[in-house]
Amino acid sequence: MQLCAKDYLRKNAHFCAVGTVCILIKGCVAVNQEYQPMKNVSSNRGFACPVEAALEIIGGKWKGIILYHMRHETRRFNELRRLIPEISQRMLTKQLRELEMHQIVRRKIYRQIPPKVEYSLTDFGMTLTPILQALEEWGVEYIEKINLVCTEG
Repeated sequence: MQLCAKDYLRKNAHFCAVGTVCILIKGCVAVNQEYQPMKNVSSNRGFACPVEAALEIIGGKWKGIILYHMRHETRRFNELRRLIPEISQRMLTKQLRELEMHQIVRRKIYRQIPPKVEYSLTDFGMTLTPILQALEEWGVEYIEKINLVCTEG
């Protein structure tokens, strides 16, 4: 008996996919019908609070910075590398793939020579814009406070 990809994912929810075209089915992502176990992603994962759920997806050293630079416009990979020179190519690729997997970032591939890939926020990713704006404002205030403390001390 053969199973289609959808039935396979239903029976093997701990398996997920790798690739470029993603379909979300019960917490798993099917990409080009190639499956591999995924870490830290489960549709049944219980979070202690909503902030934990949000930080699970956008937390870490680089994701907030990447999202900040994508909040108003589409960016190409090397453009992001220039905007964030401290991040390695490997880490930027990893972070973008995770954001894409969680449907925060859209990756558009243009079939041309040389190949062109653009990254932009999805509609769901755009809902983070007010949060990123608030973080920017808080960061400015914090830097000003620290500078004030340093000049007084």
